[in-house]
Amino acid sequence: MVTATDAPCRAFGNLPLPHPPLHRIPSTALGITYVLGIEGSANKIGIGVLQYDPSEETYLIRANPRKTYVAPTGHGFLPKQTAYHHQQHVVPLIRAALNEAGITLQQIAAICFTQGPGMGAPLQSCVIAARTLSLLFDIPLMGVNHCVGHIEMGRIACQATNPVVLYVSGGNTQVIAYSNQRYRIFGETIDIAVGNCLDRFARVLHLSNDPSPGYNIEQAAKRAGKHFLELPYTVKGMDVSFSGILTQVEQYAKAISSSSDFTADDLCFSLQETIFAMLVEITERAMALTQQSQVLIVGGVGCNRRLQDMMQQMCHERGATLCAMDHRYCIDNGAMIAQAGILQLQYGGNTTPLEDSVCTQRYRTDQVLTVWREP
Repeated sequence: MVTATDAPCRAFGNLPLPHPPLHRIPSTALGITYVLGIEGSANKIGIGVLQYDPSEETYLIRANPRKTYVAPTGHGFLPKQTAYHHQQHVVPLIRAALNEAGITLQQIAAICFTQGPGMGAPLQSCVIAARTLSLLFDIPLMGVNHCVGHIEMGRIACQATNPVVLYVSGGNTQVIAYSNQRYRIFGETIDIAVGNCLDRFARVLHLSNDPSPGYNIEQAAKRAGKHFLELPYTVKGMDVSFSGILTQVEQYAKAISSSSDFTADDLCFSLQETIFAMLVEITERAMALTQQSQVLIVGGVGCNRRLQDMMQQMCHERGATLCAMDHRYCIDNGAMIAQAGILQLQYGGNTTPLEDSVCTQRYRTDQVLTVWREP
């Protein structure tokens, strides 16, 4: 298994960088390109400062602080409360990121922000912050697709060239492979995302949302007595469905009593085993179709060690390599938005005019033209 590194990283699988640079580098930056990334599409707000050093041809995360809105136990995070949380933390986080990176806004070449997909109100809060900085300091804006941000962060951190990508989070479940300057979706959920399935089941069990519902389900599954309950296994070609399995496991949870021969921990174990087996199956099918020998797992659910272990077993049997990351890079963060944004900037992608700096809740991965990759 290949894991993420904190060291300066070179990019693999991209076109050669244009020379001289196509973008403006502030005179105070001494030839180094710095970009600011603002992410706030769900319950986390993150600010990242990314550096590109032309002398080493490497990218380096200089700062990546974030804050998480934790909803009360038994409840999900609502747009209004989440947006208010982001509004309270965005300015202190920007200051903290710049202080940690040891630079000023005058050295920033572009402000990269999540344009979508995500929750409307939280996205708007971050877009307004990005616009304000752009107007105050005359810095170009660069709108970024959230999903592409996850992929590019994974590729650079794990030094993955051209992997099949399993993108699993609270709002998205997709199997992706690259073709002709776009990340093509080979399979996806036809109803709810895998992370949403885990979150909703955690509410039924009244598991804490701190640090996340999925993490607490993972810990409960480790405590289980390995009593596996059969649950609906719904794979339709390259697509998956999680609504039926959620309904069934919720019914089991409501039936738990002192005389039951299974526990809540057993349900967490059974749920994980089933849904992760479905994800491994469609990922392996995409590998066979594209004839690729690398798998990259991105998104918040990608932190789950059981999912990584199951994917690693499949990769080992195929003679393939798994690229996986921990919570620093899997979970939503500002550096991933900065990484996708700096690639667009360096390869001549258009900056985002102020009048077009809007956010959208629906912005598919395959809508983005990846100008930095070979046709």
